[in-house]
Amino acid sequence: MKEAITEPKSRKTRAGRPISGYAYTYSGQKIPDEQVKEFIMEEISGDGYPYGYKKLTACLQEDHKLNINHKKVYRLCKELDVLLPQRKIVPKHPRKLAKKTKVTGSNQLWQMDLKYGYIAGTDRFFFVISIIDVYDRCIVGYHIGLRALGLDALRTLKQAIMARGVLDTDELILRTDNGPQFTSNHQYLVLPLP
Repeated sequence: MKEAITEPKSRKTRAGRPISGYAYTYSGQKIPDEQVKEFIMEEISGDGYPYGYKKLTACLQEDHKLNINHKKVYRLCKELDVLLPQRKIVPKHPRKLAKKTKVTGSNQLWQMDLKYGYIAGTDRFFFVISIIDVYDRCIVGYHIGLRALGLDALRTLKQAIMARGVLDTDELILRTDNGPQFTSNHQYLVLPLP
């Protein structure tokens, strides 16, 4: 007896809930997707089309009183081929990658980090900003407080430089984890970038 070898059928149907094909107004009236597509084309025909699908959703909800989801508007815009290209987000401050450097003495490479802990019974946190010298593993500066802002990190760095008597800060490398305290505008105003 020969067994018939059959190839599995390619599945063209979508998994999950089927597309309804209509939307509702806030009063409960059904509006077919074709009419919603016409509303979308009306919205983008004027104003120079500055909208993405989320703003189009808000316009459809306000102007046409549609109870419509942004995901449905995205799907309809994709069917109409009117989606705008996704913009690239450029970071405000470029991140510098750490170089592998050979540390031969103190005050060449410092690392700065922020830790926090819970104060029992007060529903508050405390923060510790610490700076460690990589060569001799000594804490050269620290800040303990109920907040940890960019100014606190900068003040801690200045105190560490004065406490260690560092005269030439051009030779000193400070490595951080690029947290918000260490990439704030205060750091960039005071510390020169190489």
